[in-house]
Amino acid sequence: MVGEAESRRMEFIESAITEHKHSGMYAVARDSELYASGRNVTIMQYQKLLYTISGNAIPDNFSANHKCASGFFKRFVTQEVAYLLGNGLTLENEENKNKLGKDIDSRLYRAVKSALIEGAVFGFFNNGEVEFFKLTEFVPLYDEENGSLMAGIRFWQIDDNKPLRATLYEVDGLTEYIRRNAEQMQVLKEKRPYIQKIVSSIADGDVIYDGENYPSFPIVPLWANTEKQSEIVGKREQIDCYDLIKSGFANDLDEAAMLYWTITNAGGMTDMDLAKFKQKMATIKVANIDNGDEGSRAEAHTVDLPYQAREVYLTRLEKDLYKDFMALDVEQIAAGNVTATQIEAAYEPLNEKCDELEFCIIEFLNGIFAIAGIDDNPTFTRSQISNRTELIENLLQSAEYLGNDYVTEKLLALLGDADRVEEIIKGNIATEMDRFNADTEQVEDVATTEDAISTAEETVGKTLNGAQTQSLIAVMTQYSSGALTEGQAVAIISTSIGVTKEEARAIIRGE
Repeated sequence: MVGEAESRRMEFIESAITEHKHSGMYAVARDSELYASGRNVTIMQYQKLLYTISGNAIPDNFSANHKCASGFFKRFVTQEVAYLLGNGLTLENEENKNKLGKDIDSRLYRAVKSALIEGAVFGFFNNGEVEFFKLTEFVPLYDEENGSLMAGIRFWQIDDNKPLRATLYEVDGLTEYIRRNAEQMQVLKEKRPYIQKIVSSIADGDVIYDGENYPSFPIVPLWANTEKQSEIVGKREQIDCYDLIKSGFANDLDEAAMLYWTITNAGGMTDMDLAKFKQKMATIKVANIDNGDEGSRAEAHTVDLPYQAREVYLTRLEKDLYKDFMALDVEQIAAGNVTATQIEAAYEPLNEKCDELEFCIIEFLNGIFAIAGIDDNPTFTRSQISNRTELIENLLQSAEYLGNDYVTEKLLALLGDADRVEEIIKGNIATEMDRFNADTEQVEDVATTEDAISTAEETVGKTLNGAQTQSLIAVMTQYSSGALTEGQAVAIISTSIGVTKEEARAIIRGE
């Protein structure tokens, strides 16, 4: 038998879900989901009307009624998320990333996209995995004193005639409930801690023997922006305006595609006669309208639509949408002669918007890190179109000041081969070693490259890094060719790898 306290708790859960579904934020989130899926709510519900002589409105079921929904909202949301999260989450300690789940990059990508559409999602740290709840399936319950999230109800129901499932999340654990058709809500699983300790045996299988909770409530909100609202707020009306004008244009074109006729000196024709005439013209394209000496005749007419004003306004609306969404209009930088400075300027609004979104994501991740016991700094690498030729030219012009490894890494990143950096650098070092060895074959008292590197590493007691290795190869090459004296070579090696001059001389001579 359910106790009185538990009964009141279930009543509260049902009323909280109902109240949440009737909230303004839920309504916006639900409509935004439809816009993101290419279904403009305003357009779908729009009904053309006719007015009678008395002024009454009746549905117009005869004229064209195309409903053209644009994809602006989905395009802008996808662009923002892909720009910021296309390269995934980066942590200073990669092991910490594994503590959030193996596919955290893809789950975070989808969650942020849902947050931009609905206004927020809620991340639940569940024993090494971060699960995300949409606003349309989660009721946040905030502390009345400090406004922090202290509880929540996740709910789902496939259809009105299917059972309602709900899970109440509290600081000290979670409880699962179910309400079947024509029945009262009841407890499906009693409250349990978030962290369960399990022991396994052949005889009993898995048995939960203990449990504990997290130091704080394990659900953290991820907001779409600092206003804590859907990205469609303030822009929906412009999207509706664009779609209505575009749909009206399509309807006018459809109706104007048909001819209309005027028949002179045929006042005796009834509506039935006119209908038969129109039917003949539509089928056999010929009709006999001779009426003796009265000179009856029929003339076909078409309508020239005033499209210029609508085209101009649609272009203006599209431009305003890009501006208000702070999105990147690729057509602005599609020309082949656009400079890097122009590209940077075109990206600036999107960068500013993503700065705000990045702040919201980092705030969310820090909340999850506190629960999971992770100490790290999350960063993101943005995906940006660039004038590749100009960037490569600038990079090569600065190469002598940057070092071979850095230049190689940046060049490969620009060419889309960043995953081959280590392979290419090793290949370059091997090539330099072969060239040096070929130059020193006939020079006495000069160590080979392999011997010089080996002696140097033994001397310093550790493996040389890439810069030190390339510096040593360069010095040995120039010394063997006579470009450097022994004293000069000794001085450079001593400074570059941190050894004494005697040790540097021994490296050169292979002693």
